[in-house]
Amino acid sequence: MIDYPVLKAVHVSCVALSYTLFFARGVWMLRESALLRRRWVRIVPHVVDTVLLASAIAMVVMTGQYPFAHGWLTAKVAGLVAYIALGMIALRHGRDRTARCAAWASAQAVFLYIVAVALARDPLPWRGW
Repeated sequence: MIDYPVLKAVHVSCVALSYTLFFARGVWMLRESALLRRRWVRIVPHVVDTVLLASAIAMVVMTGQYPFAHGWLTAKVAGLVAYIALGMIALRHGRDRTARCAAWASAQAVFLYIVAVALARDPLPWRGW
């Protein structure tokens, strides 16, 4: 069985890599770059996100802290759903470049919210500021 600190390190590393890939894909989308059509760009983010999700589920099981029982985890899951939806609009389904850009910027704001919730373990992380 994997140690919790190792699992958390894998999870945080995948978070950073996933965001970096999302950011890069957004820049490439805005520039209409041919890089978006490369095979690795279509595959690697899904692999990283799968490891990210698997590590999150494993940490939930290890700690016994479950969404809907802990408000901050519920907020993270809700944020994740919004982030995924906005990411899909930004990178694939936006009706035009303006909509895609707005969705891309909004997804980044949601990502920052998810990180703030994770660090504060509070669904309203700005309360203590």
